[in-house]
Amino acid sequence: MIKKYIKRPYYIDRILPFMNKDIIKVLVGQRRVGKSYLLFQIMDELARRGTKKDAILYINKELHEFESIRDYHDLLSHVKKRTKKQKITALLIDEIQDISQFEKALRDLQASGRYDIYCSGSNADLLSGKLATNLSGRYVEIDVYSLSYPEFLIFHNLDNSEDSFLKYMKYGGLPYLVNLDLNDMVVYDYLRSISNTILFKDVVARYNIRSIVFLERLVEYIADNTGSLVSAKKISDFLKSQKTNISPNIVLNYLSFLCNAFLILKVRRSEIGGKRIFEIKEKYYFEDSGLRHALVGYKPSDINKMLENIVYMHLRASGYNVTVGQLGSKEIDFVCEKREERLYVQVAYLIPDEKAHAREFGNLLQIRDNYPKFVISMDKMIEGGEKGITHMHITQFLKKLL
Repeated sequence: MIKKYIKRPYYIDRILPFMNKDIIKVLVGQRRVGKSYLLFQIMDELARRGTKKDAILYINKELHEFESIRDYHDLLSHVKKRTKKQKITALLIDEIQDISQFEKALRDLQASGRYDIYCSGSNADLLSGKLATNLSGRYVEIDVYSLSYPEFLIFHNLDNSEDSFLKYMKYGGLPYLVNLDLNDMVVYDYLRSISNTILFKDVVARYNIRSIVFLERLVEYIADNTGSLVSAKKISDFLKSQKTNISPNIVLNYLSFLCNAFLILKVRRSEIGGKRIFEIKEKYYFEDSGLRHALVGYKPSDINKMLENIVYMHLRASGYNVTVGQLGSKEIDFVCEKREERLYVQVAYLIPDEKAHAREFGNLLQIRDNYPKFVISMDKMIEGGEKGITHMHITQFLKKLL
């Protein structure tokens, strides 16, 4: 493809084991996190491995030239007219959720054995539900997130420094920012346009939302309470105090719509030492911290929330299943599991005194297992840790995906 891009090897390395295999590769994530450019990288990698140009078929539902592909009939017709029977065709479809009943076409094409299929989408519920029902065991889902801190440094040609991290914390990691001046007016105008696209195209239009004002207020509420335990009832009660009468069930529905669009991500609570998952009171974080600031403003007083958000997204991008840990009346910010691995993470802005030290380290010290434990902060002078707990500056923790 004649497209300039900065490589994101972490994701390409996850795709490579499935390349040229009879399994559908599905890239899922929020709009504008770079899924389209990953498809370009895949096409270039296919060409490097010997796939001929005429054996690569690309469809992007956001481009006018593909507007006529509205449903699975149109998709099958378009693809089959442009492929040769004697060749395996690499088929790449961007924003596939915009094609009605796309799963029927994918099942047909996959069953033929003649296509190496890659697709992307930005609706979790639509993709996972339809693929799991119609293509169980025949697809692999790869979550794509906005830039990690190391990727942000590479994209913007920055050294790891406090100033670089503050830019990342303030503006977030949407890849297109590399084309803009990193100043508040330019960046937040762009980010507001992205948040509006997500809200109105991926939520309001897709779910036929009528109460747009409530949706906007709900997003602002989650932004103001990032990293705090919330419940649908708590949100409903708050709205009633603001003369807006919305039931907890409707709140839950709207929250699920926002999660399906990947604007926010829900983190449940789990019991440490047991297998219980608590069904009420979750935390919510934004997929991209810059989008949060575009909605409610960047406020230095929110730095604890921002740091938690960044650490949480780093853990998710690293492939961990993350919950909030409950240990009696104590809380562990993040309990992270991946295959047989587990680690615990506490996040603080600064640990200036013994009281703060006892709070952040004390909770972890009560966990009676030998899995790695971390306290992450922005303290300049960090001495290493205590009793097996590693104390790290946040930029050190974020240096690479785990």
